[in-house]
Amino acid sequence: MPPRASLIGAAALVCLLLVPIAPAQSNYEGLMAPPEPDWPQWRGPRRDGISEETGLRQSWPAAGPALLWKIDGLGMGWSCPIIVGERLYVTGDVGETLVIFALDHNGKVRWQAKNGSSWKTPYPGARACCAYSEGRLYHLNAHGRLACLEAETGRELWAVDILERFGGRNITWALSECLLVDGSRVIVTPGGNQALMAALDKRTGETVWTTEPLGTDRASHSSPILFRYGGRRLIANCSSAHGFGVDADTGKLLWTVPLTNPHGVNVATPIYGTGCLFFVTPYAERGRLYRLRPDAQSWAAEHAWTSPIDTVTGCGILLNGTLYGSGYREVKSWLAVDWQTGRTKCELKDLTTGAALYADQRLYVLDETGTVALLNPGPNGLEIVSRFRLVDARARDAWAHPVVHDARLYLRYHDTLWCYDVKDRR
Repeated sequence: MPPRASLIGAAALVCLLLVPIAPAQSNYEGLMAPPEPDWPQWRGPRRDGISEETGLRQSWPAAGPALLWKIDGLGMGWSCPIIVGERLYVTGDVGETLVIFALDHNGKVRWQAKNGSSWKTPYPGARACCAYSEGRLYHLNAHGRLACLEAETGRELWAVDILERFGGRNITWALSECLLVDGSRVIVTPGGNQALMAALDKRTGETVWTTEPLGTDRASHSSPILFRYGGRRLIANCSSAHGFGVDADTGKLLWTVPLTNPHGVNVATPIYGTGCLFFVTPYAERGRLYRLRPDAQSWAAEHAWTSPIDTVTGCGILLNGTLYGSGYREVKSWLAVDWQTGRTKCELKDLTTGAALYADQRLYVLDETGTVALLNPGPNGLEIVSRFRLVDARARDAWAHPVVHDARLYLRYHDTLWCYDVKDRR
């Protein structure tokens, strides 16, 4: 059996991406943000783990920032909340059921709804975050049940079994993809013999387009990103043995790169920047950057460099030409890597593998042991400015990603969600 972190890696790796269809004549290139406000999906507006908030504390007291509230009873899981308007939405496995909770900004439950069965073994717990689009929530459970709910009430509007529809089968540690809502379509990666990837009508769940199967590849735990490059809107994701890219409007498969490891596990969301994609496959090829070569008929992805960053659950942050992320197998420390060359600029050994987001000149890190740290990604390397313990018990599976919104830091460990005040009140 592979190490723990690969087992669920998708804890935080399962949500829906909501993005508008950009005009064909647009000259914009880069990650595409949704039309929705706030923090409506996995890893924020562009799925890059970067918040544009300012006015946040640059350091914390020894015990951590002030706790505003916490809520228990969310069930087992690694998903993090999304936030839109007056509501937070978060999932958990409670008994036999996957439960979606809607909370207000005081941590009070306003409604709860079911999306099929919980995941019992191995590593029981909810994987996926929700995503918000035009008054609706979208969520994929561990068994492949994709549900659309009314965000105001939790009433289910439609649901689809993506494994049954597209000839797929579940994977060892359960489906953990963050689905993509692109304009009027929901994008999912069933990895079946009928489709590698598919677009469903956001309103009805009917199939709009499919991507041809990729050999015997199955789904993995990775979540897609959507970006514009070379005059096209593109979606990148991972299957069990490849990283791949498709045309967002037609589903046509444009390129693949090998991402093979002994367990068929690719967890981390791809990272895009300046015509390049960074994929991670643990236990084998580590982190690899590919340069995209667009063409009218076919595209290529050329391997440029390889890095010790072999993160499983944590993904990474690309900031001003530097990639920040943690290793898992070769090095469990945090690295800063030059995006153009792959050269390791610095290494921080005082934290172990984990997840991060960036806001107002700081990296917010939750490592898998339950340590929360505030890092300064400065010119002299990665500096720990402040840190505290989130959980007293010994933990090795704190895999949910941090969320910062409206000067509040949200941290989740299984049954509990904490909300901290990180506003600079000087």
